[in-house]
Amino acid sequence: MRTVYVNGEYLPETEATVSIFDRGFLMADGVYEVTSVLGGKLIDFGGHLARLERSLSELDMKKPAGFDDLLDIHRELIRANDITDGLVYLQVTRGSDGDRDFVFPDPETTEPTLVLFTQSKPGLADSPAARTGIKVIGIEDIRWGRRDIKTVQLLYPSMGKMMARKAGADDAWMIEDGHVTEGTSNNAYIVKGNTIVTRHLSTDILHGITRAAVLRFAREAQMRVEERAFTLDEAKAADEAFVTSASAFVMPVVEIDGTALGDGTPGPVARRLRDIYLEESLKSAV
Repeated sequence: MRTVYVNGEYLPETEATVSIFDRGFLMADGVYEVTSVLGGKLIDFGGHLARLERSLSELDMKKPAGFDDLLDIHRELIRANDITDGLVYLQVTRGSDGDRDFVFPDPETTEPTLVLFTQSKPGLADSPAARTGIKVIGIEDIRWGRRDIKTVQLLYPSMGKMMARKAGADDAWMIEDGHVTEGTSNNAYIVKGNTIVTRHLSTDILHGITRAAVLRFAREAQMRVEERAFTLDEAKAADEAFVTSASAFVMPVVEIDGTALGDGTPGPVARRLRDIYLEESLKSAV
């Protein structure tokens, strides 16, 4: 049985509770982060905590604990649950003042809710999908306008993944005003010639922590990067494509809306970037 963390306590998962009046439950009024664990160490932890602080600030939400305290909690859960490879999920909500109201509760009298739990994923860095690539479909992007805040409002991304499954694919890329925004839980990229293309940062997409690292490594490896919007048709005509996320790292895309990219196998740029990312990230893991 997993040990989880809820508001200052380490508990068996069956004993963990949160108020039915918690605003995360009633209003999706919360933010989260997911940090990968490889070899018992946290990948890109500093980046995830910096983005958490930004998300909290954008929603005028109280910070639940300091950086060092959150690092200690992550490490204790990894130890308690004997996680070698896996994920640590952290969620902060605006808490509960004992009733339901659209108006935010007073942060001076209502503490945020802080929850963390682990997921064991043996062989996380050696995913079979990374060797074969994944298939994606295009769907309309109808989410709210602040995708740069990592909120727990994940209903439409979940629906998108189900649309993909129904279509015999693995994931969906969302389209707004004719251009790809991002995947349901990842940033999207195409490769044409020697150029990697990915959408520029704005409120339209999540500012991926893995995205930032991968683009930095790509530039250090003398790869050309263009940060701009691209269409689904442009993607279908690309030499290769891939997505990045904290749990998938760099994942090749081999088919878009039934159109195979290249020879239908993971391309050299995606394969190389995955190797570089894993190698470099493990060096700085904590």
